Amino acid sequence: MKKTKKMMTGALAAAALVTLTACGEERGYAEPTGTDCDDWDWDKETGTYYCDDNDSTYARSYYHGGKYYGTKTSLQKSSDYKTYVSNYKSGIGSGSKGGFGG
Repeated sequence: MKKTKKMMTGALAAAALVTLTACGEERGYAEPTGTDCDDWDWDKETGTYYCDDNDSTYARSYYHGGKYYGTKTSLQKSSDYKTYVSNYKSGIGSGSKGGFGG
């Protein structure tokens, strides 16, 4: 039963990623909008967006899954991010298993 649930979760995640990619979201989700950060950059190491605007209230923050994280450590400790990394490294939605592409 657990294997079936894992397979279904993986299949649904892959289908969602394919759908997003088909809509032009090459990284799985769009960069944040509606914030005072004018310079969101893709961080290949974490596979998330990073605010590179020192005048922003989000300066040096990471964005993932609709949430903002003030530090890389807080991002990496979040359960949502751990699931994201786990799915990515298992091959779901990735062309390779090395680092996050971009």
